Amino acid sequence: MSKIIINRLDYARIKKSISDAKQFRSINATEAEKLLNELNSAEIVEPAAIPSDVVTMNTIVKLSFLNNDKQVQFQIVYPDQANLKENKISIFSPIATALIGYKVKDEIEWIVPAGLTKIRIDEIIYQPEAAGDYNL
Repeated sequence: MSKIIINRLDYARIKKSISDAKQFRSINATEAEKLLNELNSAEIVEPAAIPSDVVTMNTIVKLSFLNNDKQVQFQIVYPDQANLKENKISIFSPIATALIGYKVKDEIEWIVPAGLTKIRIDEIIYQPEAAGDYNL
């Protein structure tokens, strides 16, 4: 699979969120490490250079679980904006960590309580960078 792409602002903000969460012990050390590994392996680009098919912060994404054909849609947000009733999922959640920086049609293996599953990014409903919202 190709290298993930993160915009420079998201990269800095996510790293700060992780640092803050560690200080307040509001993130699991394992999850923090996974997210940091994703960030550190990413290609960092300016917000205007992000392709419109890449999952970024504040993106509304539609994906499929390939093991059962279930589709879900949600927005990836910073921890203080997370709200399950509004389908806003924190970047600290394992599924958001798994998706950030990947593209439409990418398939990602993800470990759920029942074991390994595969998810596919079907569509990006809204991506801030594509809409010209570079500072969200």
